[in-house]
Parts: sequence; structure tokens; C-alpha cells
Amino acid sequence: MVLTSRRLAVLRGRDFRLFFTGYAVSLFGSSMASVAVAFAVLDGGGGGSGLGVVMAARILPIVLLLVLGGAAADRLGARRVMLGSDGLRCATQAAMAVLLFAGHGRVWALAALMVLWGLAEAVFMPALDALLPRLVPAGELSDANALLGIARNGVAVAGPALAGLLTAVAGPGWVLLVDALSYAAGGAALALLRLPDPPRSAAGEASLITELRDGWGEFASRRWLWVSSLQACLFNLLVWAPFLILGPVLAAERLGGAGGWGLVMGAYGAGAVLGGLLLLGRRPDRPLRTAVAVTAGWALPSGALALGWPLPLVAVAAAGAGVTSIVCGSLFVTLTQRHVPAEALGRVSAYGTLGAFAFGPVGLALAGPVADRVGAGSVLGFGALWQLASCLLALLVLGRREPVEPAAAGAPAPAAARA
Repeated sequence: MVLTSRRLAVLRGRDFRLFFTGYAVSLFGSSMASVAVAFAVLDGGGGGSGLGVVMAARILPIVLLLVLGGAAADRLGARRVMLGSDGLRCATQAAMAVLLFAGHGRVWALAALMVLWGLAEAVFMPALDALLPRLVPAGELSDANALLGIARNGVAVAGPALAGLLTAVAGPGWVLLVDALSYAAGGAALALLRLPDPPRSAAGEASLITELRDGWGEFASRRWLWVSSLQACLFNLLVWAPFLILGPVLAAERLGGAGGWGLVMGAYGAGAVLGGLLLLGRRPDRPLRTAVAVTAGWALPSGALALGWPLPLVAVAAAGAGVTSIVCGSLFVTLTQRHVPAEALGRVSAYGTLGAFAFGPVGLALAGPVADRVGAGSVLGFGALWQLASCLLALLVLGRREPVEPAAAGAPAPAAARA
């Protein structure tokens, strides 16, 4: 009981508890929305090509506007930006629901609204990293990030299942209306936070170009930031994108089809939840090396498929990768929040996220054609070996040196931390 109480101590703070509740509710709604949108397009006769257009309409503004979203968070304040994002997403989902209720859910109309949804998400994502250090003490940042990761992975398991049921029974419009209400709940939680306005920084007087250049300087001057971002970029290109594309193909051939693939991805989410629970209350002595070392776990599911393992073992491997995802992600985000100046955190977070996912779409596009030439097992096997090699290379490049702890919470990191 004492151990559990210590691990959940971060929830004693009113502001974080309130934010966490609203954020979890909005996450659950958005995890349902993707299923509803997909069936809305298909039911409307859009087919696979129409679904691709609608989904791309959401992703494209995230990629193009993420860095600008980080600059907005630093200039205007993270909470203000997140409130605007929740308001826009609430209106977007409500508008999609109304279109579907009225029988006007054309592909072009849904795609236009998805662009707005993606724009709002591009603003929200870096602002979240910038807001969290103002909600919890520095010593509880790791637990706060772990809890957010648990929420994200937990709803990813339960949300789509409920969305499929509601879509079949009531129709996709009602699911999207529920999502709109969930964003309203998230915005209400943000509005109720008792936070003073952040101190006005010099960035607020600078031009946008200057702000972006200064943010890049903060990012590029820290070796551990750009090395980890580069490793994540190549992981998404060579490992995860092929796994997401070729995994279902191999599942259809030898793992029982959609049901088997659903079990694999469910195991990934369950592993992430378990990893988050194990991380709560723990403070690794070398968080950077720990975060990098555990990335080797991402080789497990690709390697299992490449070696032709049976479904139970592939599911166990996927669960191991899920543990990797939350441990690495939580520790690394916490390091960024503790060692990057508060006034630049939104931009630095945006640069890191953009770098990590920049070539993911390329990997998704090339995985199938390359597998047609060399075989799916070869592509996945190469990805698994690359992930193990990249883990070792990153550890060698970063050495044994950890980022230097700031003198006080919220203070800019000393120059030594930027090596």
C-alpha cells in the first residue's frame, strides 16, 4: 500500500489530477474517432482511395505545422494554445457528426475537416510537453509522463473496440459526437487549472524566424537530443513502418488473419501499460542510458515475425516492444522537460518529434514494394538487426555522460548539459 501510494503521489496535486482526468477523457474520444471516420468514408462509397485521402488530410498538417505549433506554445503559453486546440477539435468533430447526420459526409468535406483536426493536433502535441513541468514538481515528472503514457496506451486498446460496437449499433456520427464532447471535457479541465501566466520571455519580442532559429539552436546544441531523434527517425523508417505494413500480411498468411494481428497489437498496448506501471515511482540512476538501452526491445516483434515464430511468441515479443515504448518515451520526455529552458520547450519538443517521424511515411510507402522484391521476412529481419545495431551505436556516441541536472526546477540547463 505504501509503495502504491508513493507511485501515485503525483495524482495528489489538484492541477495534475484535473488535467490528467480531462486528458484521458479526450484521449478515449479520439481513439474512437479514427474507427468512426474510416467507416463513415467506406459507408459513403469512398472506398480505399477515399479513406487514404481523408487519413492523409489529418497527417499532412501535423508534419507541416508541428514546428510552428511549438513556436506558438512558447510565444503564447502552452495552456492557452491547448485550449484553442481543444476548442477547434471539438468544433471539428461536431461538424463531422452533423454532416453525417444530414447525409452529406462526402470525402472532400470530411477531408477538409480532417485538415483542421490535424492542425489542432500539431499545436497541441508540443504544448503538452511544455505544460507538464508547470503542473508537477520536477521530481515527479517521470511519474506524470508514465501516467500519460499509460492513459494513451490503455485507451488505444479499449477505445477502438467500443467505437466499432457503437458504429455498428448507432452509426459513426454518434461516435464523433462523443469525441466532440470528450474534447470539451479536456478543454474544461484545462480552463480550471490554477496556473499563473508564464513569465514573458524574450522570444515573445522576436520574429518567428528568430524564434525558430533559436529553438533549433537549443535542440542541436544538445547531443543527446539530436542523436536520439536521429535514432528514432531511422527506427520509424526501417523498423516500425515495415512492421505495421508487413505484419498484417504475415498475420494473414500464418497467424490467423485479423484476429491474430489484433492480438499482437493488443499485446503491444498491454505491454506499454505494464511498463508504465513498473516505471511509476522508479528513478533510474542513468536515465539517458536506460532510455537508449531499452530501445533494443523494439527489435523483438520484427525479429519474431522474420523468424517465423508462432502467434503466442509474436504476441509476447510485441508486449516487450510495448514496455520499451513507454519506458523509453517517458524517460526521454522527462529528460527534455528537465534540461531544456522552459521558454524553448515547445519548439525543442516539436523539432524532436518532427525529426523522429519525418521519414515514417516514406517507410510506409516503401515497405510493400521492397518486400515484393526481397521478401517480407528479409525486410523485417533487417529492421530487427538495424535496431540492435542502432542501440549500440547510440550508446557509443553518447558515452557514459548524462545530462547535467539543472540547479533548480524550471531553471535553464547549464552549458555543460548542452554538450
